[in-house]
Amino acid sequence: MAGGVMKKGGGGGRRRRRRSGGGGQPMAEINVTPMVDVMLVLLIIFMVAAPLLTVGVPVELPKTAASSLPNEAEEPLTVTIAADGMVMIQTTEVPMDELTPRLQAIATERSDDRIFLRADGSVPYDTVAKVMGALNRGGFSSIGLVTDAGGPTLDGTAPAAGN
Repeated sequence: MAGGVMKKGGGGGRRRRRRSGGGGQPMAEINVTPMVDVMLVLLIIFMVAAPLLTVGVPVELPKTAASSLPNEAEEPLTVTIAADGMVMIQTTEVPMDELTPRLQAIATERSDDRIFLRADGSVPYDTVAKVMGALNRGGFSSIGLVTDAGGPTLDGTAPAAGN
């Protein structure tokens, strides 16, 4: 042949293809792609749901013009006073007479002496003051009062945007 290359063995033979899953042994490999897809969907679901899982008791916080505190790496200890006067450490109800001993026990285990106090706006000041005294006797010298931002100011002006 002129200008052509001749192949050895001819071109009319049948080629054999190995088929996986055909009559021989079953395929023992895991298909990873669907598993990765499921894991990515679960990751997105947990990323969206995580901020909604805040620990606490629903209370109607008073509104103030104060801005929010910066986020902390360690989860802060929170004491809540509900509208009915019930006192809770995180989500555990604590009788008033047991509040100081429990706080002292917690203070020995924590390195941070900060604590947040959440109180319903309808709770009398006397109750809030008593709980603050118990927090101080319990070993927590830095007490932060939690409020909702965007409330009225003392001079009657509207709070600045972004607070």
